[in-house]
Amino acid sequence: MITRIFSMRVWAPVGVLTSLAYCLHQRRVGLAELREADGQRLVDRSLLELKMVQVVFRHGARSPLKPLPQEEQVEWNPQLLEVPPQTQFDYTVTNLAGGPKPHSPFDSQYHGITLKGGMFAGQLTKVGMQQMFALGERLRKNYVENIPFLSPTFNPQEVFVRSTNIYRNLESTRCLLAGLFQRQKEGPIIIHTDEASSEVLYPNYQNCWSLRQRTRGRRQTAHLQPGISEDLKKVKEGMGIDDADEVDFLMLLDNMAAEQEKTVPCGLHGS
Repeated sequence: MITRIFSMRVWAPVGVLTSLAYCLHQRRVGLAELREADGQRLVDRSLLELKMVQVVFRHGARSPLKPLPQEEQVEWNPQLLEVPPQTQFDYTVTNLAGGPKPHSPFDSQYHGITLKGGMFAGQLTKVGMQQMFALGERLRKNYVENIPFLSPTFNPQEVFVRSTNIYRNLESTRCLLAGLFQRQKEGPIIIHTDEASSEVLYPNYQNCWSLRQRTRGRRQTAHLQPGISEDLKKVKEGMGIDDADEVDFLMLLDNMAAEQEKTVPCGLHGS
């Protein structure tokens, strides 16, 4: 297991770039120290009005995207996918124009990788669902209770929801909305998403020539930095991974973070 090799704690983001963006509106909490042209007189905060809030977050804890080639594999039992009752919230996924949900090539790829225990790669776990629900409750405290900006129940006229078309991100959005609105709604929840070929909410190498050019060979170049390849070789030897296996530090980090987030209660995580 990775934690036997690394003693350093790596904190996985609560909300996790896959992905996922979710828009409520844009926060304009005015600074109490806004000053007039002379830089002396304070602006009365009561004159400020919140007009829009935008919340962008990543998905919750998940299984690794690719298992490490070790004899002793970490077990990912489907029980880790149990849906907490408080996070259940029905939703529908459409394309940006309101049409049918696009195909997800990423989910097809993940379903082709079965981890020891039976789970697929990249699946949102129960811990991840709890993390997202907790984040939703924090937003509720801010924008429903402290500042009466949103209705206490989901209203499609007030909220626009956007996500990348990857199942763990869609499910993360569901859990966040369940926490934000306490599973109460006045209309259907529609999560809008885009085709993988034109998605802009993650680095899309498929449709951005400039991005491909700028990042070409970066990973290989990183491995050539002094000490990197030697350190990686030592780590792989310590973990019983053959030097010929294609394993880099990013893959090690992904597995380590997923393993550490596997059963940790959401209350122990930062935001």
